[in-house]
Amino acid sequence: MSLFTKLFGGGEKSNPEPVGYKGFDIFPDLIAEGGKYRLSARIEKTIDGDRKTHAVIRADVFESRDQAESFSITKAKQVIDEQGERIFDTVIR
Repeated sequence: MSLFTKLFGGGEKSNPEPVGYKGFDIFPDLIAEGGKYRLSARIEKTIDGDRKTHAVIRADVFESRDQAESFSITKAKQVIDEQGERIFDTVIR
């Protein structure tokens, strides 16, 4: 990995294992920004044979990848607790 990749992000993208929570799968999908990481996660669940996906993206930015992943998972769990399967009902127009 080059020095520029380490400083500014990009390059190899990790594919973390999903975290199971109340029947949902949570994938931390961090966004690298200028050497920091924006809180972002993907929540997925199979409902009636159809795989549903919901993205959680926040303004929070962290210095460490591990810290960003941890907070992304925590935030996704909070969304699941508050909304459950209704998160998949949202239609953006």
